[in-house]
Formats: sequence, C-alpha cells, structure tokens
Amino acid sequence: MRIPKLITALAAALISLLALSPAASADSRPAPRSDVGPYIIGGSYAQNAPWAARLFSNGRQTCSATIIAPTWILTAKHCVSGGGLSFRIGSLDQTSGGTTANGAQTYTHSASDLALVRLDRSVSATYARLGQPGSVSVGQTVQVYGWGATSQCGSEANCQSQYLKVANVSVTGGCRDAYSGSAICARRGDGITAGGDSGGPMMANGVQVGVASTSDRQTTTAYTNVTAYRSWIQSIAGV
Repeated sequence: MRIPKLITALAAALISLLALSPAASADSRPAPRSDVGPYIIGGSYAQNAPWAARLFSNGRQTCSATIIAPTWILTAKHCVSGGGLSFRIGSLDQTSGGTTANGAQTYTHSASDLALVRLDRSVSATYARLGQPGSVSVGQTVQVYGWGATSQCGSEANCQSQYLKVANVSVTGGCRDAYSGSAICARRGDGITAGGDSGGPMMANGVQVGVASTSDRQTTTAYTNVTAYRSWIQSIAGV
C-alpha cells in the first residue's frame, strides 16, 4: 500500500483502516507462518498483556481491543459496525484461553474513532488503566499491541497472528483519526500496525493513551487520543 502520509480526511482514511473485512473467518484462523514475521509487521510477541481482548464480529476475527472495567471494552468505532460482537479477553492466544464474553450494547463517539462495548456479563481481569492529558509526549517511545496482519500480504485476513504482538513506535505529534477525531501520530520503530490491529491499545508507561485507527502499513500510524476523550469514556463506562 503506497500511501505517502497519514490520511486525515474520512473518505480517504477508510482505505487504510486497520480492521479486517467480514470475509476473515474465525473458523480458519491462521497459525503464524514461516515466510513472514509472526508479529505486527516487525515487532515481537507480547509477553504480558492481561487487559488485551480480541474482537470477533459474527464469529469472524476482526479487531483488537482492551477491557477497561468488569463489563466494558474499549475499541475503535469502525470495528463495531458489523455487529454480533464477541471477545476473548486476557489471553495472548486468540484461539484459546482467557475468558469469552459477548457484547450486549455498543456506544460510539460521534466525532472520533472510539467505541465502548458493554459486555453481557462481568469479567474478572486486569483492566487497562487509561491515561490523562499529559500522559504521552512528542518523541516518546510507546508500545502498540494487536493480533493483526504480519505483512503486506494482499488480503490481510490471511496473515493474522495467532498470538498477540507488540511493537515500539515513536510519537510524532497530534493528528486526526479516521473520523477526524483527535489522534496521536507515531512513526515506525521496530514495527508498524496493520489490518486486524484496529481498536488495539497504544500504551505509554503502562497506561493506555490511544486506540488504533489508521496506518499506512509502512511508516506511520494514527491512534485516537484516549486522553482527549476521557470525559466521554467516564460518562458511559464510569472509568
């Protein structure tokens, strides 16, 4: 995908959203392949991410997410449009372990790429702590997590990672997400996000400051700025 810079207009941004198409079946989840790195393009396997959640839409692997309270999931708005949401929470392996729960109600932000999903039951987990304004700064190295594509492989559904990945990226400044909301832009460090990483977290010093929205798969990614929407999140999820 030859995109010279991060897309800021909604119409153009939709082509670089990190979610998968509905054709990515959970019944054919690929194991890590030997011909591509088994990670976010680059990066490495995550060793500890108890707040991580894999999002499925109508049984199909679609996006990444985090659990932020016993009954609340935080993810990207463009990840939830297909409905039939379910989650595997607290496992590094998207195919087994952890806890599974279904989405009961979805709330989307009117002007940014954020969604909150209320679960159908309470889940005991280590919940992601959300950052406040000032939690992240330009030039800072932060971590991004997801189960997304491991290479630019054409149909990104065919090169998803079975295991959660992490990559270091460097914050370059403020920008806009796929819905023109406030976002944090970052450039590739030892890896970059790709399809299926949408909705996953950007973590700065152990707190979540962003939600994956767009990427050019090569050098630049944009994460909706969680710290800018703390009042909205708190008004719905109470955290």
